[in-house]
This record gives sequence, structure tokens and C-alpha cells, in this order.
Amino acid sequence: MLSHISGRMRLAATALGTTLALTGPVSLAQAAPIDNEPLATFTANARATQQAPAAAPAASAAWAAGTRAYLVITTPGDTTAVRNAVAANGGSVFSSFDAIGVIVAHSTSASFATTMRGVAGVQKVGATRTSDVPADAYNPALPANPSQAAAPSTEPLRSDMTQIKADQAWAVNPGSASVKVGILDTGVDDQHQDLAPNFNAADSVSCAYGKADTRVGAWRDVDKHGTHVAGTVAAAKNGKGAIGVAPGVKISSVRIAEPGSTLFFAENTICGLVWSGDHGFKVTNNSYYTDPWQFNCPNNLDQAAILEGVGRAQAYAEGKGSLQVAAAGNSNVDLANKTTDSSSPNDSTPVTRTITNDCLDIPAELPGVVTVAANGTSGTSKASFSNYGRDVIEVSAPGESVYSTVPGGKYSSLSGTSMASPHVAGVAALMASANPAYTPADLRAKLGEQATDLACPSDSRCTGTTAKNSFFGEGRVDALKAVGGSTPPPPGKYFENLTDVTISDNTTVESPVTVSGVTGNAPATLKVGVDIKHTYIGDLKVDLIAPDGSVYTLHNRTGGSADNIAQTYTVNASSEVANGTWKLRVNDNANADTGKIDAWNLTF
Repeated sequence: MLSHISGRMRLAATALGTTLALTGPVSLAQAAPIDNEPLATFTANARATQQAPAAAPAASAAWAAGTRAYLVITTPGDTTAVRNAVAANGGSVFSSFDAIGVIVAHSTSASFATTMRGVAGVQKVGATRTSDVPADAYNPALPANPSQAAAPSTEPLRSDMTQIKADQAWAVNPGSASVKVGILDTGVDDQHQDLAPNFNAADSVSCAYGKADTRVGAWRDVDKHGTHVAGTVAAAKNGKGAIGVAPGVKISSVRIAEPGSTLFFAENTICGLVWSGDHGFKVTNNSYYTDPWQFNCPNNLDQAAILEGVGRAQAYAEGKGSLQVAAAGNSNVDLANKTTDSSSPNDSTPVTRTITNDCLDIPAELPGVVTVAANGTSGTSKASFSNYGRDVIEVSAPGESVYSTVPGGKYSSLSGTSMASPHVAGVAALMASANPAYTPADLRAKLGEQATDLACPSDSRCTGTTAKNSFFGEGRVDALKAVGGSTPPPPGKYFENLTDVTISDNTTVESPVTVSGVTGNAPATLKVGVDIKHTYIGDLKVDLIAPDGSVYTLHNRTGGSADNIAQTYTVNASSEVANGTWKLRVNDNANADTGKIDAWNLTF
């Protein structure tokens, strides 16, 4: 069976030197006893004004064998009439999200959905599972509170953080405690020494089964996936173990995975997204797909209701100011050219079915969601498992062998787009810290605009331009730019021209840089950084002109229809006197495509 957690293929884990291969949803027993020791000081403070732990959420009806869950979709607002109709037609209302017109109903009647579809005011009805609702839904057990291992004494800087320049961003802005990030996942170990300083218990919850459970500890991890994700977003910069992308922000756990199966059904996702909007989460991370269907197709009545319900919940959260970031999945498939799905439903017996691009991986493919692909360890390649897709992937981030927190005060290296997505959520949180007025649309746009362009490798599946393609979207996210910082110039004398120069059709333009204070000749490894914004770069010839007029060709009408030149060239200019006026000359040799010299620089 294919895993829904870290995408669709597999999750490789290295824990304390041991390599594990998880090939599907893992049934986890709560082997560790509940830790009865007092909660850490941060939790006590967060809960200081809260009443004693409540009993488990009251159920609306007694559980019975054969109980199935349904989404009943109606007009947002007053859902009283439709809720009454649920009870009158062999069902019970388990929970209701009136602001978006979504009711979670339970019934043992095989004809419930068909009957409810004929009720006035009902727009859609769909089963959310092909299996029974567990009895635990009516009296949920609290997850284990694991004992904690001794804290490590080191906090090494990791390559995933340097690739996205998070290490440079921390010096500018490590993130604001007023920015809340929701971890919609398997739960979070709030006692972990690297998470406790940034954990926000007051806004944490379990949404397993589709109803908010606010008991202390209901948010805890029933796997390890959510704790790992949380550490990547915001592990504290405290000299212990690991540092998250945004070590100054607050994280809240919204557990949407059910214990045992660790599946994320639609009602759980809806509950989590509505909670996120209502509790002021600026960003949420969603490293999962909504079970049991890897892709939900609008021509299927059940899946159409799931699409509508989860879509409304995402729009609601976004309307409340929350940006959703989601993993693209690990099946190494082209999301822009879907053909078959053989892994669904994953809560019973999967079947092979023909699908089209109308069938969506949710929440990743919902409007407004930032869809994240995974980079390999080099930082410039696509991880072999990562899904891709032209105009589906928004941005990319490190996703291979990512080291982060796991329950019990421990650490582990995991791989997947599940690991890439929280890097992006962390960058978005940094951006929101630096720009409190930014809307979700602003954050989404800036993530792409500020990303580092990554060219397609020699792989026919990668289509598009360096600026935007099917493997990396708009590129690898940049934490330093997110906080308004800039990369320091490389060693050596550095000269730059940031003045835009328009490149019109069939013209030649030049941009000068005056060099002074350099002794002798230029080096044999003169670095020429070029940033040209221009469609169809096959039109362009680009030369470096030395002070004596010598011409060094950098780019000569290659690249075809690709957009933009963002590259550093190495030129042997050792025969040239360094001081004087150097020029970047650009010839446009055709009609229809224009642009500009955005910036260029010389490093001696």
C-alpha cells in the first residue's frame, strides 16, 4: 500500500544511525505509557488560565458497527434545517461547520447518501471513507506522552538550511513570536526540548474524526511525522540538536491523523483548516493528502463532496488570513498529466482507475495553496521521488535526508516532499514576521518571486523555463530574501550596476561598471554575474567589454525559447588592466521578445 503521509511512494528514515523503510500507512500502538510528570513551564504558562482537562468530546449518538461518515454540503450560514434532515433520514450530526455549510454526518444506513441528496437545500453528499468509522471516534483516547531523551549538546548547521539561506536569515530576523504556524499532521510532541520553547498549546487541538478535541495532549503525535515537520519549521535556536527555518515563531499542533491507521480523512482536514482560520494561523503546513483517495474526481458523487468540503475549508482559512503550504507527493508522477490511480482507496482495497487532470490531490492542488516539490541533496536537482507538474508546482525546497525532531526528545533524518513543504512554511513564516501586513496572496506571490531559479536538468519530463518549470516551479525558496536581507558579495573586490537598461527588439545596449582601486590586471578567474530579464534568450548575444575594448563573449544566442539569464560566468581577463570602465553589451537579434538588463556585477 502506498503511503499517504509523506506523499504517495515511500518515506525513508534514518533514526539514530538505523535506516528504516516505511512502505505504507503504519499502524502504531501507543506502547509508551502516559507520562504523568508535570508539563514543561511553557505549557503551564500557556494553560494557566484554562480549566482542568475536559472529558472526551461528547458524541451525538452511540457508535454502532457499520457506521460510515458523510459530508453533507449546504448553503453556508444557518444549517439547522439540513441538520434536522440528517436526523430524520437515518443519520446523526457528528459535527457541523456552519460558516462553510459543511455537516459531518454518521449513519449505518446504506441508502443515507442517496436519500439526503434528494433533500431540499442539500447541494452535495458524499461518503468520506470506504471503511467504518472507528469506535474511538466516540470516546477518543489521548495519545501517549513519551518520556524524553537527554538533550544533545550540539546544534550543527545543516545543508538544507544553508541551501535556502536560513542561516543568513536568522541574523536578520529569526521570526516573530506573534506569527503562528499550524502543523496539520499526525500531532506534535510538545515536550521535545527543541519544540517546547516555541509550542503554542492554547491553539493546539485534535481534529481526528472531524471534531475539535481541546483536551490537553489531544494534539500529541500518534506517529513521528508531525513532530519531524514541526522541527523543520521552528525548532528553537538553543544549542540543542536542530534549528528550524523560523526559530522565533510559534507552532501549534492540529492533529488530523487518526491513531492506528494514521489516515487523514476529509472531515479531519476540514476541521483542521477551519480551526486554523479561526485561531489566526498565518501559515499552515500540510504534508499529506486527504484520504482515502489519492486523487478526488468531480464526476464521482462522493469525491465531489470531498472536493467541495475541503475546498470550502481552505477558502475559509485563506479568507481569515491563513496561507496553506502543501507537499506535492512522492510518486514521481506528473500532476499536470494524470492518467491512472492504483493506490486508492487506501482504507480498504485499492483499485486501478483511469483519471484525468480534473481529479485533484487535495489540499495540494486546491486554489490558493502553495504546492511544494522536493530538491535532492545537491539542492539543484529534483528528488527522485518528488511529484512534479507544469503550472502545478509553485516552488521547491530540500526534501532528502532532512534532519529534524521526532518524539521523545530524539532526532531523525527523513525524506519526502513532506520534508520539503515545512521548509517553505518556515520561509513564509519569516516573510510574515518581516511583513505583518502581507495577505496570503502576498506571501504566495513573494515566495515565487524571491525563489532561486533552477534550470531543468537533462530530463525530457522537465518542461518550461529556468524561471518556471515543471520540476521546481519558480525555484528553490530563499529565506534571506524573505526577511529583506541580501547575500553578501563574494570575496574579492566587487563592483555592481543595478540600473535597469531596456533591451528593445533588434537593438544593442550597454551597461557600464567603473572599476577602481584594483592593482594590476584582472584575474584569470574574473567573475561576471549577469541578471537579464528577457523572453526567448535565443535572441540574445551578451558580451563583456574590457576597458580597452576587448570583447569576451558570455552568451551567443543559445537557450532557445527559455526566459531570462541569471548566471555567473568565469572569464580569463588576465591580459586586461583591471581599473577602468567595463561594459556589459547585449544585442537583441530578432523581433517580438524584449526585456532588460536588471543587474550585473564583477568580482576580482
